[in-house]
Amino acid sequence: MTDPARLYDDLQSEASQLLIGQDTAFRYLTIALLTRGHVLLEGVPGVAKTTLAEAFARVSGLDSRRIQMTPDLLPADVTGTKVYRENTGTFELERGPVFANVVIADEINRSTPKTQSALLEAMQERQVTIEGETLDLPLPFILIATQNPIEMEGTFGLPEAQRDRFQLKISLGIPERSGEAEILSRFDSAPDLGPQDLERVVTPDEIRAAQDRVSDVHLSEAVRNYILDIVEQTRATPEVSHGVSPRGGLQLLRAAKANAAIEGRSYTIPDDVKALAVPALAHRLVLSTDAEIGEVKPASIIREILETTTPPSPQASPATSEAVGDGGAVDGQLSASEAADPADWSESAESAESESDSESGADSE
Repeated sequence: MTDPARLYDDLQSEASQLLIGQDTAFRYLTIALLTRGHVLLEGVPGVAKTTLAEAFARVSGLDSRRIQMTPDLLPADVTGTKVYRENTGTFELERGPVFANVVIADEINRSTPKTQSALLEAMQERQVTIEGETLDLPLPFILIATQNPIEMEGTFGLPEAQRDRFQLKISLGIPERSGEAEILSRFDSAPDLGPQDLERVVTPDEIRAAQDRVSDVHLSEAVRNYILDIVEQTRATPEVSHGVSPRGGLQLLRAAKANAAIEGRSYTIPDDVKALAVPALAHRLVLSTDAEIGEVKPASIIREILETTTPPSPQASPATSEAVGDGGAVDGQLSASEAADPADWSESAESAESESDSESGADSE
């Protein structure tokens, strides 16, 4: 099973036996896994952040380790160290919990900046260095970190450089009454129900194959320019001191392609970008002092940018332009709802492939 849409359906179907009202969050976790990204889960205590992460790790069939982040945790407790064995008179490498496919860093903001920074190399390069020796991490690799946004005493906020390493930030809120009623009913009848009761429904090889399928999803130049427009607007907004980095734009691009694949499409549309813009970009914004005093929310800034940035039309998305090398000029604009017609975007992609093939044949002659 290498089809990302089927893989997501199987993962979500199995996880729904435990998780209630967390379909969107679970979808974002799947997108991050398929695009080799990392996720920051934020929510008040008791909204099942850790349960969500553990359930995701379980159904994905990946080896997982959980690290309880505390102020006295040292970098070596995360990455590992070399231990002297008296019986052999040699130092032996002891790998830390970061050597797993899914690493759950619970309450990451409770650890010191020194320990937090020990994860940077793992997140970016998929490797760690222990006393001068560089070791590769198992693949696929995803870090899922959790944090509590309302308790600040004894915590260390993630610096901008660390936040920028997370592809997506997911905010979990209190469920609606109907969802909470279902939670009470389910766990009243099965109080011991937990992630350990879920089945592993996919294998690491299937996940790696699905990741390759996502990489092959078509992205027209018009949709790429739409991403650039959104990113540039974050840098021009008065409430923002530092906008989205190039890494942020790239992560949004990858997430949009994964969203298209999960929807069963081999091409992206502007709605894929819009669906992932807030979780992919909001946590990367550094607000101005006035915006912080005014308690402006980064997510609201991204939503306003989406409302004021016109998405491209399918006719102006030429994947065709990319094929013939005319620079991908956009001739027309449509509203967001009009621009998201899958049939039109599919035809554009097919037209591009057809013209590209024709040109190749002419060149060979």
